[in-house]
Amino acid sequence: MMNQAMHKFEAYQEIFHELKTKYKWSFSDNRILMMAASLYVANEKEFNLKRYDEIVEYIKGEVGLFSTLKGNDRFTFAAMLDTKFDDSKAAFKEFIQTYDSVIEAGFHRSTFSYIAAMVALTGEKDASDAIPRSYDIYKSMKSNHFFFTGMDDYPLAMLLAQRELEKDAMMAEIESFYQKLNEAGFRKSNELQSMSHILSLEGKTNPDTLVSRCQEMFSLMKESGLKPKAMHYPHIALLAFLDQAKVNLHQVVDIFDQLNAEKDFKWQKDFNLVMAIQLLIAEKVGESTVLSTALHSTIQALIQAQQAACIAAVSGATAAASTAGA
Repeated sequence: MMNQAMHKFEAYQEIFHELKTKYKWSFSDNRILMMAASLYVANEKEFNLKRYDEIVEYIKGEVGLFSTLKGNDRFTFAAMLDTKFDDSKAAFKEFIQTYDSVIEAGFHRSTFSYIAAMVALTGEKDASDAIPRSYDIYKSMKSNHFFFTGMDDYPLAMLLAQRELEKDAMMAEIESFYQKLNEAGFRKSNELQSMSHILSLEGKTNPDTLVSRCQEMFSLMKESGLKPKAMHYPHIALLAFLDQAKVNLHQVVDIFDQLNAEKDFKWQKDFNLVMAIQLLIAEKVGESTVLSTALHSTIQALIQAQQAACIAAVSGATAAASTAGA
């Protein structure tokens, strides 16, 4: 493993163990803390447990009884606020106002709506313009793929709203990616739709080249025994932003093996593959010679959007387990 990648892995591991020691009695699903730790590594923000805990408690005290932020989600959103803003408490108030605007635009209340609000708040386009545009884009997504489109597409709709491209042209571009990827062997699904959205955000590389990179990476993953699934499609799209597929895959495998060797992580192999890719991408984002400044901010936002899917999946699984045990 490259020294920089090893450094990020060690930082991720160290932050996770600090969090687990502090919150070991709060919940049993390690993935919640894995997500929080990954945000600090992806954003290259120094972790301070005291500061983080203050934000966690602040969120708990500020939201209503039935808000998802009252539960486990607050641990991840605390990390988002801490890594993106100097004044987390002031940012939280603006974040909630932005969330209210997201709901008023037509989005349903959910973890994904909170993530969409965070994307709107941190995006380059003014939120008052991005939010209504994002709902219009979401409706077009729903029109094109009714059965595959759901609340988990809210954050990507908000990301797409940051683009200057006219909506119909954008949706045609996305649909072209969707068809090309399907022809390349990726099965039709919401994950494939997300993959198409992500590739459309790159904007510089020939679309056929990006599709070819996705196909190559998926094949290399299978050959390496990583067992990629549909849930990994969006992350394969992230890797397609980079060339040198074999070199990148070797690094992903190296990080993946390190994660699986850790007793707290070894039962989360699917999730570990997601984390391995995100840790590699975080390293590449830090190398200005690899990614342009514009692509740097796009990938940071994409990592955030993909983490949304993980957050909601973890939250949903935890809620289901709690209901079953009630």
